[in-house]
Amino acid sequence: MDLRKLKTLIDLVSESGISELEVNEGEDRVRIVNAGSPAPAGQVVYANPAPVQAIQAAPTASAPAPAAAVETPAAETGFVAKSPMVGTFYRAPNPESPNFVNIGDTVKVGQTLCIIEAMKLLNEIESEKAGVIKEILCENGQGVEFDQPLFIIA
Repeated sequence: MDLRKLKTLIDLVSESGISELEVNEGEDRVRIVNAGSPAPAGQVVYANPAPVQAIQAAPTASAPAPAAAVETPAAETGFVAKSPMVGTFYRAPNPESPNFVNIGDTVKVGQTLCIIEAMKLLNEIESEKAGVIKEILCENGQGVEFDQPLFIIA
């Protein structure tokens, strides 16, 4: 895959606001992830037998944030764990398994809180703070937006 095509794909991802794009062309496989931060807008990784290379695009003007979700009542205070991506929220690894966490559970830093499925990839969301789960702000199977509050940890 030539560099002009890669540059076009990176520009497409950064301008469109999508979080991730994966393209397969012959034996070449390119995955571009838009982190949505002031850091590089995307990253390209070759997953074929060739040496691993990364190409970073220059940061562009950030796209406007999606409309804010309905805020939770101010009665509950504490750390708000937010969604790092757009996807589908799941409280358990599969329908037969128990939930990762429930209200009242004590969590540690790095403990899995939930899974967000994005583009057929299951992403475990880990706790950034230790504490007790005070509120779960999403329903199982609900679609979530980037930066949407998921849990309140006190």
